[in-house]
Amino acid sequence: MSDYEVRTGSPFTGHSLEQLRSFLKKEELDYDERITYTVELVDEEGEIIACGSCEGNVLKCIAVSPEHQGQNLLAPVMSNLFQHLADQGIFHYFGFTKPKNKTVFTHMGLYPVAETDHVLLLENKRDGFKKYVESLHAETEERMAQGKENPAGEGIGAIVANCNPFTLGHRYLVEEASKKCKWVHVFVLSAEQGWITAQDRFNMVQAGTADLDNVILHVTSDYLISPVVFPTYFIKDKVNAFSINCMLDIQIFREHIAKELGITRRFVGTEPSSEVTKAYNELLKENLPAYGIEVTELERLQNDGLTISASSVRKFIQEKDFEAAAKMLPKTTYDYLAAKKGFN
Repeated sequence: MSDYEVRTGSPFTGHSLEQLRSFLKKEELDYDERITYTVELVDEEGEIIACGSCEGNVLKCIAVSPEHQGQNLLAPVMSNLFQHLADQGIFHYFGFTKPKNKTVFTHMGLYPVAETDHVLLLENKRDGFKKYVESLHAETEERMAQGKENPAGEGIGAIVANCNPFTLGHRYLVEEASKKCKWVHVFVLSAEQGWITAQDRFNMVQAGTADLDNVILHVTSDYLISPVVFPTYFIKDKVNAFSINCMLDIQIFREHIAKELGITRRFVGTEPSSEVTKAYNELLKENLPAYGIEVTELERLQNDGLTISASSVRKFIQEKDFEAAAKMLPKTTYDYLAAKKGFN
């Protein structure tokens, strides 16, 4: 067993950060700029021999130098990370890694959720994903008892969206899906966006779709992943890294969510400004039909020649152009934001 000193940073800066970058590079990992906390094991010469980090409830950049592997150094790294998460009130967490590392991470108390040829997603709860799926079924049964099926619709639809905030464009997408399908599942991404809380976003969607009897709302928890937060630090093929991670999300949706809920259609809006979302939509269209899931892409709504988007709304509100923002929002959303942000 090597002698070592435990060093932590929230996150590291300066020389310590450069040292960490260099160590990770040797282990064929990139430093993830979104990291919020890191623990290192440092030898007597001040050299890093093992490390691990996290961003929120996601474990990242975990490595042990080849010279010190087999010395059980991963255990103190993970123990420190788990304690840090507990201190932050986080008791459900995830890790992304290469499939070849499955045994190492399962021995550390993590359980596989989904796996592709390139990416493995794990969590610390043995039955976490099972319980999430059970919650989707419960929400579906409750809504079906309270709502009303569209008899003219075909199949079961689904929409996955940030809704930051819920715009007239989102409303149009949901409403059109509700016209075309018997039932529509709307998944509101749970990842915190910083501007307004995930709960606020869900509340706005709920208020803005209350009149649509065949719409069923869910939160994604951490199982459906926003394209903007996909980790790529462990993927060598940077050109295809985004696509590689998107395929993990698509697999979770088609193999588990869609199969469990009988979803046969997924709806997306065209994306004129975000290349990331545009690429993600293309992957959906390429990979879902083979599994019996039709992808319908609807043209984005416009107002005064401008494409309606949540980013435009945030910009208008930041600039205090509330009149312009109001033109892109359902009244329910505008009233909710006005109360939250203190404008009228």
